[in-house]
Amino acid sequence: MSATPASAARPTEPENPHRAIRIIKIVVNAGVGESGENRTKAEKVLEMITHQKPVATRARSTNRDFGIRKGQEIGAKVTLRGAVAVEFLGRAFEARDRQLDVASIDRNGNFSFGIADYTDFTGMKYDPRIGIHGMDVAVELGRAGYRVRQRRSQPRPIPRSIRSTPAETRAFLETAFRVNVVE
Repeated sequence: MSATPASAARPTEPENPHRAIRIIKIVVNAGVGESGENRTKAEKVLEMITHQKPVATRARSTNRDFGIRKGQEIGAKVTLRGAVAVEFLGRAFEARDRQLDVASIDRNGNFSFGIADYTDFTGMKYDPRIGIHGMDVAVELGRAGYRVRQRRSQPRPIPRSIRSTPAETRAFLETAFRVNVVE
């Protein structure tokens, strides 16, 4: 009678669910550089695309060359989490023809990209009253336990084991969203 290893007798176990990479948050930002009508139009575009109410972003410092004062509203942003974030990211990659530049992924596995015009999204038509408005999409990825840095009691830096590497992010995007990462 031949001895079989114990691992061969058991069925293959699924991968640890706590090691799975997930989307922590997505921030969609439309920076206009001035307050007034253009910023209001950018807010409207973000609300049409994300179906969430955007908040105003304010200037951190004064820049006389651009005519910006500290505290002036110069853009709008929306933060998405959970299933809404996954659904939006799928539509955003569709607008980008499911391609992402490898330089868009940082060393912590997070990535960002830009969309030149809101009409790139499926179902969006050009509105002459709004004009052309683009946006930046920043995606933060992580694993279970990512809350360690944000908790009120005993916050800690994020361990290296919870962060995702660029290679893991690339594999996640290729399997979950069928994205082609271009070198």
